[in-house]
Amino acid sequence: MTKSIKHQFFFSHSPEAVWDYLTKPELMEQWLMKNDFLPIIGYDFQFRTGPIPSLDFDGIFYCRVLEIVPFKRLSYSWKSGPGDGKITLESIVVWRLVPKDNGTEVFLEHNGFSQPENLNLYNALIDGWLEKLHKIAERLNAATNGTTNT
Repeated sequence: MTKSIKHQFFFSHSPEAVWDYLTKPELMEQWLMKNDFLPIIGYDFQFRTGPIPSLDFDGIFYCRVLEIVPFKRLSYSWKSGPGDGKITLESIVVWRLVPKDNGTEVFLEHNGFSQPENLNLYNALIDGWLEKLHKIAERLNAATNGTTNT
């Protein structure tokens, strides 16, 4: 029953600009969550938000950087659970950036939703990831136009 989320999104910005939003903690916090990310293979980090008990989620994603190819590819593990150290989701997030003449094509793949208790979180993240991609675009556009959106 393993399910995957796959999205493709175009940004009218360079791979370097998009990469910054995928790898700089202060920029990641603007569109995703508070975090202590460092772009170092093997580095353990967390994304933190409010708990969502209905999704069996205590508000913490436990992650490890698995792969970094600057401006091209980033992957990390993405684990979560209901709390008390119990992990019910063990998944992988992969970002792939492809330069285009007028911007960057971004491919997001989130794999590993294999347990029945993962289904609600999977369903929430399908649209959730799309919303996050749109937030990156808004931030990039605001930075390009010299404005800020909060």
